[in-house]
Amino acid sequence: MNYTEFEFTLPKGLIDTNGEIHRHGMMRLATGKDELWVQKDQRVKEEQFYSILVILSRVITRLGNLSSVTPQLLEQLFLIDSIYLQEFYHRLHQQNGGLAVGEF
Repeated sequence: MNYTEFEFTLPKGLIDTNGEIHRHGMMRLATGKDELWVQKDQRVKEEQFYSILVILSRVITRLGNLSSVTPQLLEQLFLIDSIYLQEFYHRLHQQNGGLAVGEF
């Protein structure tokens, strides 16, 4: 069993360009490298609030059958799903002793 990856299910799900809904996914704990990556991202330098999309795109290892998760893809989430992922991320890192985005 992998203790650094956790399953989640989005309330509504991400709808891709083919109309397929992606609700089930896996999220791993963030690493120091992830946090450094966020700080180097130009979009984050321009708009600090973008940091959550960047970090989520790095720690979501699977979302439905999508081959990759990008910040641009996460921009398409319904608000309820975006809030869910942010809360899930923060809860994982509080329970597992990690930093949450905005704390580094």
